[in-house]
Amino acid sequence: MTSARPRISKAVIPAAGLGTRFLPATKATPKEMLPVVDQPAIQYVVEEATAAGLTDVLMVTGRNKRPLEDHFDRNYELEDALRRKGDSERLSRVQESTALATMHYVRQGDPRGLGHAVLCAEPHVGDQPFAVLLGDDLIDPRDPLLTEMIKVRERHGGSVIALMEVAPEQIHLYGCAAVEPAPDGVLRVTGLVEKPSRQEAPSSYAVIGRYVLDPAVFRVLARTAPGRGGEIQITDALQAMAADPGLGGPVHGVAFKGRRYDTGDRADYLRSIVRLACERPDLGPEFRSWLRTYVAEELPRLD
Repeated sequence: MTSARPRISKAVIPAAGLGTRFLPATKATPKEMLPVVDQPAIQYVVEEATAAGLTDVLMVTGRNKRPLEDHFDRNYELEDALRRKGDSERLSRVQESTALATMHYVRQGDPRGLGHAVLCAEPHVGDQPFAVLLGDDLIDPRDPLLTEMIKVRERHGGSVIALMEVAPEQIHLYGCAAVEPAPDGVLRVTGLVEKPSRQEAPSSYAVIGRYVLDPAVFRVLARTAPGRGGEIQITDALQAMAADPGLGGPVHGVAFKGRRYDTGDRADYLRSIVRLACERPDLGPEFRSWLRTYVAEELPRLD
């Protein structure tokens, strides 16, 4: 019975990466703190978790990640200065991040891959299902992917991963799922391959950065050998669970067709900012007007 399954309340956000693709900007600033319009990328991810009802958030961090903790903590001096100025609008924006969720932090230590980062969350998560949100993928709040994934977990148990169809020439950038149809319009995952070649890919379904995981994944990760890149891959653990549901239930996939913003690549990061700025009610009208002029007048000259 779905009612017997424990409610999911905890989210894990791996944030220990070095952000080398964005150097030198990330030399002293965590990549998760790079602004997307006017708030750091990591805040969008925490907002998504809380919108899905996950109010307990654990960030798995590393060295030089203290700004993440500072961002979600109170800044009394700044708040007092804004209050004395009567700037209630900016004061509210500053306080938003503090009130989002109950935040916890643990250091990964050795950077041994996403699977190892998830394993670092075991003492906090315990024997409960939980969600994992990767900070490079921003999901538009109008497309509540995580909420749908939690519903699938409640119906079917096991673990749930987010999938998106990509062009064959892009599949080598992602984990790739072999799937078959399942009830309720979801997909049953029968196998997973980490970053396969175009010829080896079992489908066009790429794994994107949202997971709802059964706590049995910790036992599987603990005995998962390092895989591609010498790292412990969450893909390898989920492959084992998909092949043997006795390890922790089945693995299902939710095919996502909504709006996703990839901030892990420099060009996609810039596209994400433009797309989000265009849709902002406070910035969009003026920005879109400027953008039309720029595209019509300046781009031909640059080409």
